[in-house]
Order: sequence, then structure tokens, then C-alpha cells
Amino acid sequence: MQFKIEFKPKSFKDLKKIPKHQRKSIVEKIEGLENNLAGDVKKMTNFSPEYRLRIGKYRVLFEIENNSVVIYRIRHRKDIYR
Repeated sequence: MQFKIEFKPKSFKDLKKIPKHQRKSIVEKIEGLENNLAGDVKKMTNFSPEYRLRIGKYRVLFEIENNSVVIYRIRHRKDIYR
């Protein structure tokens, strides 16, 4: 199934704070979500947003709405779940 990627404004701010060499790999992995949620994706229990994508020490929190993947946050693993 093909998905469309949408970013929330906070996710853009989070992405700007990440070092440039890591930012590129994160964007590539996010683009991989378009193709049937490829990557290390896990459905969260009792947490909103519902899904997370693990990229090294960074996590991407997102939800699926209709045929869109909505990216809410992109943060380091020590900060993301607070």
C-alpha cells in the first residue's frame, strides 16, 4: 500500500536540530514509509501517536490517517517518550 508523507510543524523544528549527517539518513528512512511502512516500525501501546520508527538513536512518532503517514515528532530516544 502506498502512503503519502505529511509533516507537522513541530517535526520540521525537530529535524532542524538534528546534526546534518544524521538528518539525511532520517529523511531517507521516513521516505521508506511510503512503501508499505518499510523500516523498523512498531505499534505503540497506550501511547499517542500510535506508531514509532526507529532510526539508530532517533525515533520518529507518527500516525496513519486514511492513506497518509502524519509525522508528529523526530527526537533522540532519551527525549521522545517524555
